[in-house]
Amino acid sequence: MKDPHRSTTAIGQHPRLTALSLAFCASAALAGPPKTDVRPVTDTIHGTKLTDDYRWLEGDNSDAANMGRMSEEVAGWTDAQNGYTRSVLDNLPGRKELEARLRPLMEVGSVSTPTMRGNRYFYSKREGTQAQSIVYLREGHDGESRPLLDPSVIDSTGLTTVSWYVPNEEGTLLAFGMYRSGDEKSTLYVLDVDTGGWLAEEIPGKVGGCQWLADSSGFFYERLENVDDPYSSIYKLHKLGTHHSQDKVLFRQRDTKWFYPDKNEAELAALAKTWGPFGVVDREARWLVIGYWTGTSSCDFWACDLDRWSRTGELVKTPMVLGKDGRSGSFEFDGDTLYMDTQIDASNGRAVAIDLHNPSIENWKDVIPERKDAVLQGVGLARGVLVADYIKDATTLIEKYSLAGKPLGSVELPGIGSGGVTVRDDRTEGYLAYSSYNEPYSIYRIDLASNARELWERPDVPVDPSLVEVKQVWYSSKDGTRVPMFIVHKKGLKLDGNNPTILYGYGGFNIPMQPGFSATMFPWYEAGGVYAVACIRGGGEYGNEWHRAGMLENKQNVFDDFIAAGEWLVENGYTSPEHLGIAGGSNGGLLTGTCVTQRPDLFAAAIVAVPLLDMVRFQDFLMARYWVPEYGSAENADQFEYIVKYSPYQNIKKGVKYPATLVTAGENDTRVHPMHARKFAAALQAATSGSPEEDPIFLWVDRDAGHGQGKPLELRIRDVADQRIFMMWQLGMLDKGR
Repeated sequence: MKDPHRSTTAIGQHPRLTALSLAFCASAALAGPPKTDVRPVTDTIHGTKLTDDYRWLEGDNSDAANMGRMSEEVAGWTDAQNGYTRSVLDNLPGRKELEARLRPLMEVGSVSTPTMRGNRYFYSKREGTQAQSIVYLREGHDGESRPLLDPSVIDSTGLTTVSWYVPNEEGTLLAFGMYRSGDEKSTLYVLDVDTGGWLAEEIPGKVGGCQWLADSSGFFYERLENVDDPYSSIYKLHKLGTHHSQDKVLFRQRDTKWFYPDKNEAELAALAKTWGPFGVVDREARWLVIGYWTGTSSCDFWACDLDRWSRTGELVKTPMVLGKDGRSGSFEFDGDTLYMDTQIDASNGRAVAIDLHNPSIENWKDVIPERKDAVLQGVGLARGVLVADYIKDATTLIEKYSLAGKPLGSVELPGIGSGGVTVRDDRTEGYLAYSSYNEPYSIYRIDLASNARELWERPDVPVDPSLVEVKQVWYSSKDGTRVPMFIVHKKGLKLDGNNPTILYGYGGFNIPMQPGFSATMFPWYEAGGVYAVACIRGGGEYGNEWHRAGMLENKQNVFDDFIAAGEWLVENGYTSPEHLGIAGGSNGGLLTGTCVTQRPDLFAAAIVAVPLLDMVRFQDFLMARYWVPEYGSAENADQFEYIVKYSPYQNIKKGVKYPATLVTAGENDTRVHPMHARKFAAALQAATSGSPEEDPIFLWVDRDAGHGQGKPLELRIRDVADQRIFMMWQLGMLDKGR
């Protein structure tokens, strides 16, 4: 095994600081980050004293109502940190050349699978220099495209996003949501498709889940009663031409007693702070299925007779399943039968047929039984066909079945990668979205009856995918668990231990890591870089058991899996600790932040994006109580014991040489509070024994962004350039002229 510890050579000999970058470092990086006041606050939690030196950096943004109104002091500190970061990253050698190379790659278009209504096909597409995607309509699958919604016409700044859209059954009306600056607080509007005019409808409150009535007289939808309270979900019926304040309420998250009449007040209080309820209605508005998320992998369900509700005003719910572990996904109605995929009583998933007149779990019928070699991700209903989307060893398989569960063969994919099929129950026509690390994201039109396939849309990509090779390897984690990892690099790469390598991971919420194309990675490959993606526990690659093995008291498995991936890359000659960087965002930011504190010797650089980092206090900010079932909460004594052992912010130690780290956040983030990034960066800057010219700690807080969704093209170019030039600098690419 190679020595996992990085050498502490003099500046002139440092592998990342040769003549090319010394002049720059002398003028900028040596200055170091702005100083941060230490104002200790000591808490005693379950008998343990914890001192928080940077509590003041939480600012005034302790809840959504105060987002964007941070104190002047915290704003000034953030400006100083941003200024330091920009002064370094904007002036690194090769920055302008990198941006010029990235721009045409970032301008590569994107396209969605179409939503089908009769002969009308609705889809979104972004081309060239467009800041945001435009919603288009085609009359016929091969007809001329007509733009319906162009955000740049609505807002020339490029900060407004069309976040979702749903056409009515005839395709004559389009409900859609828009938000600005990444805050994800969608307002609902309605467009007349034929005239292009907007109806008077305007419903604020982070609206989603729109489902049209069959006669197009209105729609069901979900919103927040109070946009500043993420736990105030409400489900309503809107009639066109009326004010939304008059909309009928079917259920609301705050009425937890209505959902759970037998639970005590403490149990109800906990349920009120989960992802909460949602509704799914069939096309004829005959049935409503209500789900209530009790955890990140558990959901209760009831069936409701909407005919009875419309006659009497009373919404009576019949239990389908209560208190069972396992997520449930797609909901496909066929008259009084519901087809649903579920991990309840099947870790790898199964598809069931549910008679909505008699919906209790005891009466569910397996249509597609659980497979031991693959995980069911979703089921779609086409005309007479169920289309099942599977993951097998983190790659996609798509199988067809009759409505009785008889196998009808596979949908052939273009290669080994990831994909999914969009279908509709009035046709055998479907649309396959597919990509891999070496194949651009493409949309294929398929015929489920004949298996015919033709390319429908693929953006032009100015790179040669054949230049890279993709392999999948397996390695052993700390406890012996076998974990898969994808490795991508230029063909002919020498395994000499000196290749700059980015290791990416996520490891949470039952979300699998699957192959996907990124044009912006090709300059990295061309320069000799390696990209690795570890499919670690906590994700959904191997079903609910794989997820549960990386949540709550098992969370350390996630970090062990990721660290073992880095060690494997070193031991097998791909890279060395001096050339190994890690990257992750959101829950993946928690991953990389933790690995920075647990194994600072193994990595030369880390990107910690929009992260959760103070896990002792995370539950008190924004919508974070949604995630208590995934992580636990320090309010619980037993859960505190394991949380405090890994929480990155609490495990920063003075005098440790931490790797160079770029921490990012969005000031308008309504999911993960930017206080995590602020506090972590300040503490890491103060604690590290590394010098700013060798192992700098940067913070970038984007004032025009949230968690990342909805960023216009220019901001996305800047962000990718920031992260890529940071890794190139720290992993030796700039010095070696790769």
